[in-house]
Amino acid sequence: MKLLIIASLILCLPLLALAQKSRQAFAYDYTIDDLPNGLRLVTVPTDYPNLVALYIVVQTGSRNEPEKGKSGYAHLFEHLMFRGSEHYTGQQRDEILKKAGANDNAYTTDDRTVYHEVFSKDDLDKVLELEADRFQRLKYPQDGFKTETRAVLGEFNKNSSDPEEKAYEVLRATAYKVHTYSHTTMGFIEDIEDMPNQYDYSLQFYGRYYRPEYTTIVLVGDLKRDDALGMAQKYFGGWKKGNYVAEIPSEPDQKEPRANHVDWPSDTLPLVYVAFRGPAYSDYKKDKAALDLLAPIAFGENSDLYQKLVLKEQKLDSLSYIFEDRADPELFVVAAKVKDVKDTDYVRQQILETYQHFAKEPVPKTRLDSTRSRLRYQFALGMDSSEAIAGALAGYIGLRRTPLTIDKLFALYDTITPEDMRDMAAKYFVDNHRTIVTLSPKEVAK
Repeated sequence: MKLLIIASLILCLPLLALAQKSRQAFAYDYTIDDLPNGLRLVTVPTDYPNLVALYIVVQTGSRNEPEKGKSGYAHLFEHLMFRGSEHYTGQQRDEILKKAGANDNAYTTDDRTVYHEVFSKDDLDKVLELEADRFQRLKYPQDGFKTETRAVLGEFNKNSSDPEEKAYEVLRATAYKVHTYSHTTMGFIEDIEDMPNQYDYSLQFYGRYYRPEYTTIVLVGDLKRDDALGMAQKYFGGWKKGNYVAEIPSEPDQKEPRANHVDWPSDTLPLVYVAFRGPAYSDYKKDKAALDLLAPIAFGENSDLYQKLVLKEQKLDSLSYIFEDRADPELFVVAAKVKDVKDTDYVRQQILETYQHFAKEPVPKTRLDSTRSRLRYQFALGMDSSEAIAGALAGYIGLRRTPLTIDKLFALYDTITPEDMRDMAAKYFVDNHRTIVTLSPKEVAK
């Protein structure tokens, strides 16, 4: 009898392992290898044939720009990294990638800069060689540097001509007085205008942050871990570790509600941005996880507020929320595009009352459960290619350098109760931590 029980348990073990894996939000096998210099390699073999997605995540974004007069450099390097390196000009690099049929690009956020390509598995060795050269031996002449600074200025001006971009820029500058989140990834305009004069500083910035201890290589696709590790060691093993650590200033406690207004010079729909100081990303503290789940319930397209203001009363062209995962405390933002300026005050009040409602009343358990399930389902559904998997990983790698944080986060979501959501809303949605920015055409501005 005892043998039968043992045999049954042994037979059940694979089923238990399968069930456990099915609950993992990131349900792919992966390996993590750390080189002696601090570079990390995350390898994720998939069943998608022939292609490999390479994402190189540098834990450097606009957050890493605490020096006065020196904002926007993380984003500038998103441009400079395509100018050429010691062994390959920018044109040579482009020709090699084009021949390989590679699709390459980059992006910058508050906390990270990410460079990514998708290409045939047969070209992995060459692509890693190219990447290693620019990450260790970037080379750009002063005239090329000035060209890219002018391109960045043009991009800033283009963004500033968008009312929503401008309102968000003003919101950040109003809500933060000390922390580097006070500027967007573009930086402050006065710093961008001075960039052409800062060639020497750009070299210093590169030497500080483009180092192995800040960098994680993510490889996803039709490949083997041992091959990937061998290539990483071959091309990146000699990369020297740095010793620079940025001193990011902590934002002091906000003691009063803040407000700002933007007079827009041309005709546009009025905007209302209502924000509260929120928590930083965590995969073990409930604060942000609870508000992550509350956000779509309170302000998403299925929320009562959306149904009322957008669909029933038709006072809004759009209603959305912004609450990103960030290394330091981030804003919980609700953004509304108003159809008629006379409804601005009404819309603002409706948003504020919604914030306060959820700070007092717990959401129904059924709505929490459905939101939790939908969040997990959408995350899993989005990973439908090697590129999509690598893209989904990049944000979490930029925060914790491991896919494990995804499973920890979704496990944390499973522990959140309606009372947790109410308590966190009450903790963070307080008047003294509120910032409101409005925007409307100058001729009708209040």
